[in-house]
Amino acid sequence: MWQEVREELHPRNFELVTVCLDVAGAAAARPFIEAARPRHPALIDVEHRTGEVLGMVNIPSGVWIDEAGVIVRPAEPAFARRPPTGGSGPAADAGADRMTQILAEAAHIRIDPERYLVALRDWVEQGAASPYALPPEEVVRRSRPRPPEASRAAAHFELAQHLHRAGHAGDAVVHFREAHRLQPDNWTYKRQAWSLVPSVEGPLARYWQGPAPGREDQWPYDGDWLSDVRQIGPENYYPALDM
Repeated sequence: MWQEVREELHPRNFELVTVCLDVAGAAAARPFIEAARPRHPALIDVEHRTGEVLGMVNIPSGVWIDEAGVIVRPAEPAFARRPPTGGSGPAADAGADRMTQILAEAAHIRIDPERYLVALRDWVEQGAASPYALPPEEVVRRSRPRPPEASRAAAHFELAQHLHRAGHAGDAVVHFREAHRLQPDNWTYKRQAWSLVPSVEGPLARYWQGPAPGREDQWPYDGDWLSDVRQIGPENYYPALDM
């Protein structure tokens, strides 16, 4: 979907750069990148530095950077179109399988791709004159604050990634859990940790992000994607776009 937007806007000096945040690196991301056959730079960030530096706490997030390298819109939800599960749909009862329940909750996640693309096209056309290109003081105001807890969470998350890559998955869990406790609204921290637990096998394994059926007592985290989304309400999974 973003490939189409890039091809539309590239002749007007717009470039799209996509970044995959995944400690598993190329092994996990390569099949998706190769299937998409992007003509834009498609990077893999195994240390989540992009999220740490730019204040991203969920994906997909977009940041607008002008020709001078200045951020004119900080991290915010960025969709090119409405996914098949987005916008509406019936709720799944508790007896449905986990993926059915996940899709039912995802159907009620609030996104606004239409308005986002209107703003993006206007910025590409008008540059600094676009009302959607924010002045520096507004960029700073909208950027996420970095209290001490967030910095400590980043340190624990980085240590957890290092331990996982070194083959110490059990030790990594301790620090993933602490990162979740210190910054509970950081979904990239949660989703990364949850996706590393081999709960089920098959193509949906990375999207399961929760305990295996009948083995809930073996799940090493206090939360999981389905439980946490239900706790906050899927409509609050992303903040509302402030255009």
